[in-house]
Amino acid sequence: MKKKHHPKRKPSPFKKWTGKLHLWFGLGIGFLIFIISITGALYVFKDEVENFTRKDVINHNEQNIDQKEILPIRVLEKSVVAQVKEKYPVHWVNIPIDKKMSYQFYWYEHNPKAWNYFEEFPIYKVAYVNPYNGKVLETYDEKNGFFQIVKMIHWSYLLKQEWGTYVVGIPVIIFVIMLISGIILWWPKNKAARKQRFSFKWQNVKSWKRKNYDLHNVLGFYASIFALIFSLTGLFYAFFVVQAAFYFIFSGGSTVYPDFSSIKTKAPTELRTEGTLDKISNTVKEKYPDSFGFAIDLGHPHMDDHEHPNFEVFVKHLSYSYHKSSSLIFDENSGELLHTHDMKDKNFGEKTVGANYDIHVGSILGLPTKIIAFIVSLICASLPVTGFLVWWGRRKKTKKAIS
Repeated sequence: MKKKHHPKRKPSPFKKWTGKLHLWFGLGIGFLIFIISITGALYVFKDEVENFTRKDVINHNEQNIDQKEILPIRVLEKSVVAQVKEKYPVHWVNIPIDKKMSYQFYWYEHNPKAWNYFEEFPIYKVAYVNPYNGKVLETYDEKNGFFQIVKMIHWSYLLKQEWGTYVVGIPVIIFVIMLISGIILWWPKNKAARKQRFSFKWQNVKSWKRKNYDLHNVLGFYASIFALIFSLTGLFYAFFVVQAAFYFIFSGGSTVYPDFSSIKTKAPTELRTEGTLDKISNTVKEKYPDSFGFAIDLGHPHMDDHEHPNFEVFVKHLSYSYHKSSSLIFDENSGELLHTHDMKDKNFGEKTVGANYDIHVGSILGLPTKIIAFIVSLICASLPVTGFLVWWGRRKKTKKAIS
């Protein structure tokens, strides 16, 4: 008895047009998404790689530090400037709480008139310094470093940030639509189809086209939720409306972000001395002895100089993540602490906004989430490739059928 062959059900008009949209968008932005995804994957383990390659200078290895005093910040700055001899002023210093770690002095200038990354940032450089004797242990050209170049390709395709982020952001918006349309196309019609969608069934499959199709479908499905998260947290940096939406949603409907610009320096400039920054530094160290470190702006004029409403110090509590942080406002003349904003003072919207970067790069929970970010980024990079091959294979099949 011959087995009856039921005619294959045609897809609904909705799924048909969803498929066309998915295809057109994929062919249009596939290469751009590949670039964004592969650079994202390369950037994930930046800290781990740099901690290894810079292990000899991250710690200064000064002996008997319990019997020695750290030099004043301005003394260290003068020593660094004399040794490095840069034409630009030092911008800020990263100060670790761990006394065994080196200070990091940064040169950073931004040229708002430039049109590409290399001209927009005339200098981005760091010097690792022994804080007990002022010796520069090593300098690194961050501007032309591998990870910074990778980051800026990911961020703006090496174009000017002001509009380069839109050039990246628009394809990511389309990619979000593709992720949603991909889930719609993947969604199984029945239980039998569902069994084939969650795993690879390659025991008796020899066709590379079928394997490629399964790679696109199965890997795309498992990565989709994380890909959506990484995409939305990336759009946070491209479009202010996304930032505002995040804060509105996670703060419970608040439309006003906390503003402390009214807290200003009031002491006369005569009170500012060479030791003012040390007074500020010591206050932070005493207040947060278990934190990782903090940054202090050295107060020099810069190319894109703009008015700072107050003197704020950002305190990073964890070595691997920025989401746990505090901000302190000081009187820059007297060095007196004017305001403290700790984690306990922040609403959930502030905490979400503060965690956005760590979620995006996968550092929010350390190594486990970095591994997830790395794998998902690689899968996202593979989707345009496998998707193109699916289209190309069907295209050749259609040509053969016509001939």
